[in-house]
Amino acid sequence: MKKIISNDIVTLRSLEATDLDALYRWENDSALWTSSNIMAPSPKSYLWQYLQNYDSDIYNTRQLRLMVTLTATGEPIGTIDLVNFEPLNNRAELGILIDANYGGKGYGGQALKLIIGYARDYLGLFQLYALVPVCNTVCATMLKSHGFVSSGLLKKWINHGTQVHDVEMMQLIFHDFQ
Repeated sequence: MKKIISNDIVTLRSLEATDLDALYRWENDSALWTSSNIMAPSPKSYLWQYLQNYDSDIYNTRQLRLMVTLTATGEPIGTIDLVNFEPLNNRAELGILIDANYGGKGYGGQALKLIIGYARDYLGLFQLYALVPVCNTVCATMLKSHGFVSSGLLKKWINHGTQVHDVEMMQLIFHDFQ
């Protein structure tokens, strides 16, 4: 049987109870809050409750969070999300986080390639979009290398403390639909 969301490098899997420590570390890293719209630290008890009640049915919750792991070891190295899922319009917003210790090694691009295939071929989506702070050039470059194009600039869109960031709207429209 062909695995839909795995390759020799990374695997995208459902959240598990063992992911608590990794999620706690990432959710409480204030350097990531600009991209994630988090405004305060998350207590471990809240994240534990989230894991216990997590529903991975994208049609029910309108979102899907998957853990990015190394295929060889199963070690969690990040998350990838489809949020704001709109089945009527067959689109979803993409979010991706790769732990800083694993950045620059191509893991984000591998995870992105897998979620694109999953969204297009399994979920039947027509497009993915991402809202990328203009200061996050690494993410914008990665998305562009996988077919995303800039479709607009949202001025002063994200407030992070005393700074306000513009956001680039990026879209990947799958070419095999009318």
